[in-house]
Amino acid sequence: MITIIQRVTTAKVTVNNQDIGNINTGIMALVAVEKNDTKKEADRLLERILNYRIFSDAAGKMNLSLRDVDGGLLLVPQFTLAADTQSGNRPSFTPAAAPELGHYLFHYLQRNAHSKHSKVAFGEFGADMQVSLVNDGPVTFTLRV
Repeated sequence: MITIIQRVTTAKVTVNNQDIGNINTGIMALVAVEKNDTKKEADRLLERILNYRIFSDAAGKMNLSLRDVDGGLLLVPQFTLAADTQSGNRPSFTPAAAPELGHYLFHYLQRNAHSKHSKVAFGEFGADMQVSLVNDGPVTFTLRV
């Protein structure tokens, strides 16, 4: 699994002109499932997102996690992150999981996020989504498990 996490002051996902998920201060994570991913990778990815220290402490150093600051988590499925972009001018989606596996593991990630963190929101798998955010910093990282 691969994710791009962004520290945000606000983020939201809109589908068919309706806001379906939004957070204030926290992390927005774009998540892609790859062919060989399992629940093990989903579990590890969630733990990394929740515990990754990207929020400033009193000294201004990035020492605090999402859990430490009790921030929001917005998980957004984005299969295009799994693209192979090594050659040519068109991405190949060969590394991406089949839609059935992607859907299954994203929903598994959703259930686990609800059970491990109090402030969670989600994008919709397979939907045409509009995502907006205010990146705080800007602070952006790529995590792969």
